[in-house]
Amino acid sequence: MTTTGSGRPRLSMRKRPGATAREEILDAAAELFTTRGFTGTSTRMIADAVGIRQASMYHHFATKDDILAALLLGTVTAPVECAERLREACDDPIVRVYALALFDAGQLADSRWNLGALYLLPEVTTERFAEFRALRDHLMAHYRAFAQDARDSIGGTDCGPGTTELPFRLVEATISARSDATAHGTTSALTRHTIAAAALHALGWTGPTDPVATRATELLDRVAESCPQPTE
Repeated sequence: MTTTGSGRPRLSMRKRPGATAREEILDAAAELFTTRGFTGTSTRMIADAVGIRQASMYHHFATKDDILAALLLGTVTAPVECAERLREACDDPIVRVYALALFDAGQLADSRWNLGALYLLPEVTTERFAEFRALRDHLMAHYRAFAQDARDSIGGTDCGPGTTELPFRLVEATISARSDATAHGTTSALTRHTIAAAALHALGWTGPTDPVATRATELLDRVAESCPQPTE
């Protein structure tokens, strides 16, 4: 007989990826929220998808909102930490902005479920998700600072107002590209390197991007212990 983290027996054998019941719950919820919608998913459905009793699920999450909050925070915590490590580890603003876009686009594209698609849920605008919105704003601030440093380094013609917003927006385009590809039963043609290179070009970079890509990948390798690279 298998048990959950709360010590209660499971209704079925483990059938979700994850080392703990909490991770299995998050995986099941991620699938259901992104395929059936948040309002169309009940806590009973999540428990059934994991193979545990509903009461066991409440040992880990008190409400469905708590599950959504954990999933959303997971999409921005890693890139925020990555940005902070990159700031400490690299003094080249061109490589830095490429590396952040490379990491962030990779984790959005390669995650098991397209969690970024949940950003536009009306529920996310409520006070319950203020922590997520604040952390996402913090990530945006990192992008803007990195982009401004890169613009100052590149020089050249002013690309216009709002230019420093573009790297962040281009990275999050990964979410809609993935959604469209899923709807058509295909795979998005956008790669994380395509997105990172586009972020540089949007800031006025006209040089080759292959050498920057190589250095950015090496940089991410150096900080991999605290900022692991997304799985290819």
